[in-house]
Formats: sequence, structure tokens, C-alpha cells
Amino acid sequence: MKVLVLNSGSSSLKYQLIDSDSEEVLAKGIAERIGVKGGGGKIKHETAKNGKVEVDVDMADHDQAMDRVFKLLTDPQHGAIASVDDISAVGHRVVHGGERFVEPVVINDEILAEIDKMSVLAPLHNPANLKGIKACIRLMPGVPQVAVFDTAFHATMPDYAYIYALPYNYYTDYGVRRYGFHGTSHRYVAGQALKLLEEQGVSRETSKIITCHLGNGCSMTAIVGGRVVDTSMGMTPAEGLVMGTRSGDIDPAVLLYLAREQQATPDEIDDLINKRSGLLGISGISSDMRDIAKAAAEGNRRAELALSIFCYRVKKYIGAYAAAMGGLDAVVFTGGIGENSSEVRSRVCKGLEFLGIQLDEEKNRSARGLAEICSSASRVRIFVIPTNEERMIARETVGVLQSRKTGAGVR
Repeated sequence: MKVLVLNSGSSSLKYQLIDSDSEEVLAKGIAERIGVKGGGGKIKHETAKNGKVEVDVDMADHDQAMDRVFKLLTDPQHGAIASVDDISAVGHRVVHGGERFVEPVVINDEILAEIDKMSVLAPLHNPANLKGIKACIRLMPGVPQVAVFDTAFHATMPDYAYIYALPYNYYTDYGVRRYGFHGTSHRYVAGQALKLLEEQGVSRETSKIITCHLGNGCSMTAIVGGRVVDTSMGMTPAEGLVMGTRSGDIDPAVLLYLAREQQATPDEIDDLINKRSGLLGISGISSDMRDIAKAAAEGNRRAELALSIFCYRVKKYIGAYAAAMGGLDAVVFTGGIGENSSEVRSRVCKGLEFLGIQLDEEKNRSARGLAEICSSASRVRIFVIPTNEERMIARETVGVLQSRKTGAGVR
């Protein structure tokens, strides 16, 4: 069964074509600058057999982008399939499912309307996700379309973990609560970690894992017995860890103070906490951890401060989540920073020996791909596990279709 996985942005479209039986990626790519005035559109396309190709093409909307993607997928020289009819299903990444969607769902008109309603909670993401869904529905009539939600994995959180200490009616009337994000990534790496722990004699039912998704966006999740009990992102992705351009946790009164002092509008405050803060705001040089680490090594004081704050925040959450779970079996690092920065992993783990976390520095420095980087004396396992959200979305898509076929319901 061939599954097309889509992650649709406002002016971009990422895709992977996956053979669900072998989980081989047959083709992947990204269409950029969709609907952007002045053109400059481009599709970067790659197949396992034929390598990479870049195509310059203007795309007025997501329909045109999908049409171009289909032409590349079926191209005799650069394609991976003979016909679009070879695609059995499409799995769509949808950022926000609110409380309504706690599992993947097959999309119909009612589901489309509900996803649109969730746009008030994710105005930058859900409308963009809908563009890709609607384009596929128009261009692939009759092919099952499945929505897989970033928030769904976190739906098992208890109310005391997701309710904010505001008047309760703000939750009931406006949906103000912690939802969490990066759920597909956390689900994937937690599943991999559980397999590794079971091989070492740890029971799945009692397992206690902290997953650290560290990239341009960062989040951490506490998982007991495979179920989320807490996560660092909140109603929006702005809460929690320091990120590339997001502030993470901050005294909310600071924003009120700045709004008054600078006569700032809500949009300007939104721009401040989401686009001008984090590593970029502290360092003043970059939102990319590679640039930050390089500048810090060269003696840039603000870059060193940004790096220190970033690692301190991750360390603090590990301690908090270990306390919340009443123990800890494993810490998982994933995402662009988590998978590739041995320095960040080292700084985060240093000083956590009292929790049973002991890093093997040599293993940490040499880690490539999936690796266990703790010392033999460490009571807590430390893993680097590359995330694969597209593979997880493909699995979820196949799972919901098979459940529907058998009438068993979703998981």
C-alpha cells in the first residue's frame, strides 16, 4: 500500500510517498513559494532510485502545487509510480485537533468543518493544513484522506496537568487549556524507546520516559506506560522551552508591561514572543543552534548565554517531569538539535547524576543515528532517536483505514 504523507504550510508543501509494507520512502520533496507574488516557485524532489532534481515552477495555489507534485511522482525519469492511481491513501499532518480529535480520522465534509473551527486555536497552521487537504480531495476524488493531529498524542493528560489557573469558564467557553504539540514526533520516538527498554527488561506498563524534541521548535513530554501525563507546550507552541525564535515560559505580566510601555498591539506582542525571542533574541545573531554553538566557542558572550539558558531550561523540565512521574527509566533526545548536538546533550545531562542519569561522553560525541549514550553505571537509559513524523503519519493512516475496514474502531 502506497501512502502519500503531506505537511501543508501557507506557502509550502512537504511530501513523502511511503510504501507502508516496507516503510521505504519512495519519493520525497518540498514545493516552495506557493502563491507568492513575484513567483520564484520551486519544487525540490528526490527518489531513492533516481536521486534529486529541482524544478522551477510558479504555483498560484496548492491545487497547482499538488498537480506539479503528481507530475513529478509519475515522471518517467524522476518519478516513483506509474500513475496517481497507485496512491492508496493520503495522510495529512494537521496541527490542532482541540479536544474533538484525539485519534486520526478519515476526512469528510463534517471533519473539514471541524478542522476549520480549530483554526481559532492555530490560525497560522490549520488553515494552511486545510489547503493541502482540499487540493488532494479535488485532485484525487475517491482516495481516502486521513487527518493525523499533532495534539492527539497528548490527549491522555489528566485535567490537573492541562487546566490553567484561570477562571474555569475560560476553559469551558473558550477552550483555554494545555494541548501540546509535536505529538507525532513524541509518539514515534517514545515507541522506539519502549522497544529498547523492553529488551532491557523494563515493563511497558510501568515505564517512565521523557522525550525531548529539540529543534527550531522545542517541546518535552512525560510519558508513563506509553501515555502522556504532561507536556511543555501549552495552548499554543509558545509555552515551555527556549526555542529558535520563541520565548517559551515567561511571566505573563511582562507582556502586559511591554504592551503598556510600547503601546504595542496584540499582533506586535505575538510577533515578539514567537518570532523575535528565543535563541535569536538572546544572542542577537541567529536562531540556529549551530551558529549559536560556534559563536559561543569563539567567545561570544551572548551566544554562550543563549546556549546556557537553552540547556538549563531542558534540564529543569527533566527534573520536574521525573518528579511528576515519580521516577525515570529513559531520556530521549530527538529533533535537529537533540539528534545532532552532542554539546547540548552533554550540558543538559551534567548535574543530573542524582537522578541516575550518567552520560558516557565518548558515546555521546560519536553518536550517529539511533544510539544509547549513557554509561554502563547509569540507572536511567539515555537514547538519541531520530524522529520520523512522516513514517508515523503513514502508520496512523493505514491503521485508521484498516480499523474502518474491520469495523474495530481506531485503536
